[in-house]
Amino acid sequence: MKIGILLPYKENFSPEYPGAVSLFVYETSLNSKYKKNIIVFGNTTFNKKFNLKYKNIALRKSLFASQTKNYVKKFINQQRKFKFSIIEIHNRPGYVKQLNKHIKKSVFSLYFHNDPLSMDGSKTIKERKDLLNICYKIIFNSNWSKKRFLEGLNNKFVNSNKLEVFFQSARKGKLSCIGKKKNWITFVGKLNKAKGYDIFSSSIKKVLNKYPNWKAKIIGDEKREKISLNHKNADLLGFQSHDKVLDIFRKTSIAVACSRWEEPFGRTSLEASANGCAVIITNKGGLPETVTNAKILKKLSTKTLETELINLIKDVKNRKTLQTLSIENFYLTHKFVTDKIDNYRDEKLLYNKPFYIRKNKQTQRILHITNFNERLDGRLFFNTGRRINNGFIRLGHSVLGFSDRDIQKYYKNINDLKGAKILNDKLKKTCYNYKPDLVVLGHADLISKDQISELREDYPNTKFCQWFLDPLNKNGPDFERNKSRILDKIDAVDASFLTTSPDVLNFLSKHKSFYIPNPSDDSFETLNNFNKSCNVDVFFALSHGVHRGVLKSGKTDDRISFLNNLKEKTPNVKFDLYGIDQVQPIWADHYFKTISNAKMGLNLSRGKAIKYYSSDRITQIVGNGLVCLIDEKTEYKNFFNKQEMVFYKNVGDLSEKILRLSNDDKMRKSIAKKGKDKYMKYFNSNLVANYIINKTLGLKNNSKYLWEK
Repeated sequence: MKIGILLPYKENFSPEYPGAVSLFVYETSLNSKYKKNIIVFGNTTFNKKFNLKYKNIALRKSLFASQTKNYVKKFINQQRKFKFSIIEIHNRPGYVKQLNKHIKKSVFSLYFHNDPLSMDGSKTIKERKDLLNICYKIIFNSNWSKKRFLEGLNNKFVNSNKLEVFFQSARKGKLSCIGKKKNWITFVGKLNKAKGYDIFSSSIKKVLNKYPNWKAKIIGDEKREKISLNHKNADLLGFQSHDKVLDIFRKTSIAVACSRWEEPFGRTSLEASANGCAVIITNKGGLPETVTNAKILKKLSTKTLETELINLIKDVKNRKTLQTLSIENFYLTHKFVTDKIDNYRDEKLLYNKPFYIRKNKQTQRILHITNFNERLDGRLFFNTGRRINNGFIRLGHSVLGFSDRDIQKYYKNINDLKGAKILNDKLKKTCYNYKPDLVVLGHADLISKDQISELREDYPNTKFCQWFLDPLNKNGPDFERNKSRILDKIDAVDASFLTTSPDVLNFLSKHKSFYIPNPSDDSFETLNNFNKSCNVDVFFALSHGVHRGVLKSGKTDDRISFLNNLKEKTPNVKFDLYGIDQVQPIWADHYFKTISNAKMGLNLSRGKAIKYYSSDRITQIVGNGLVCLIDEKTEYKNFFNKQEMVFYKNVGDLSEKILRLSNDDKMRKSIAKKGKDKYMKYFNSNLVANYIINKTLGLKNNSKYLWEK
């Protein structure tokens, strides 16, 4: 991964006269694990540069063209040569738009070192929205700066994980320097009113008059303002090298950063704290975020600053305690901040190299959106959604279940009759708080495609997929409706998973779609009917909709004709049938108690058989040790042989095979056991869950899947 860093025009990337931006870039790049991959671009007239890969963009003066635009244009030419994966733009939001017009295969990260609302390219709400749409990350040097950027933006942008705060950093001093402190009070910065230098100069003269054994060290300059400070104990040192400033801080007892303006951050207070100074600051902008222990002036005035200075001079114990705590609690080291920057770079690298994700990030945060049927009091607990969910959890992932139908049911109101608006808004808030790596949707029809697309923009590293269990046979039930349901969000997700083989569905040929079997689960499929004698030969249950729960008056389907024909051809076999002849469907514990007495289970779905499709009854039949009777046109012979399942061609063929097995208990038990053993081994919820994750993230599979042929 190549990283190009673009400094502001005329930013001196030189130890001779560096700005805060150059120091930040130098120190974090020097400590970065990507150091060898980084090239810094800037424009300076100084010959001496920081010891990093640096390319100076030299410009000729022009009366007719903008130097800034030419500067960015020349960088674009460099990008064509180097092809950077990430381009990091520092403190110039105005550059982003120009870069985005000409560079398409890189991602942009924008660093703010100043108030975003004071800078060209980020002053207006529209400009900031555009930056959020263009940039991979927008990085601030304080929470104060981030809040300023978000002023006037709605929650869609407030919740974006594109926004990060990476503070500036400093080298942490040693506690031993506390005993070597001199009676120095130090001010570093521009000598102007914005920095509060006028207040400092007035206060320090009074303090030095009272305490002649103390000295003031003033580092900085200012060409536009003239604030005089004449005192025999006040040393005006002018501009000093960064190393010289740090050396002075190591010897300083008290450092003052009394800004009048809202400083986005405060390098002076940061480095003073890192070197064990007792720091006095104002509560302006991001200044309080630079230190863990400091004296904060409630009001900026000559009197309040003078009082605070005198208190620290007189109270030696308090001063040394503050100095010690400044070092002990200092955490904004170069390594700490660089690691945060490298983590975001890793994130981008992982996004492009998914196998590396899996290797280095074993645990995923998974938001699983499906109907967990909480409102139905456990009647539909034993469903495929929970089986898949169990698989995610057993694999060691963090899983948040989001029951869309329950939320929709509980929260809908007169202003949102379907509950869809509230549901989608709740999803957006949940993603903001949980920050999932993977969002899995199962029959989540009320989650809109637009909402998924919006989440993809806000969370570019989050992957999305959907699973779908209903029949997709042209000659089957609800074909057009089911087809529409799966296609609704298919362009907004990274992968789709179906219990029908995608290769027989022409409308999915251009989409990333995969077959998954109905998963078994050790905690659900607990019966072993092959270990006992059973009174019932053949079990079958149908319903007119799992949520309805009862039969619908006057409704019939082709399965009832099939069953009546089968019973007629097989008169001496005990059938236990539910959902027909006014016998209501059975659910949950009642269902399991009923099948516990059956030798065989008929796996019969509505409509004509289609490759690999089955309802989840196949799992309940095979997984509980019943012999599975299944239409050979489902092509399950690709997975199981006749010693593991019973395949039939038609009603007559099925009748003969039922009769044979009902009279041969040894064969029945053998087929049932082998069928369960294979299904539980190769079609279990752990494997199906892992397959969903791997395919969605584009990872290589560590194991062979029986169904992936």
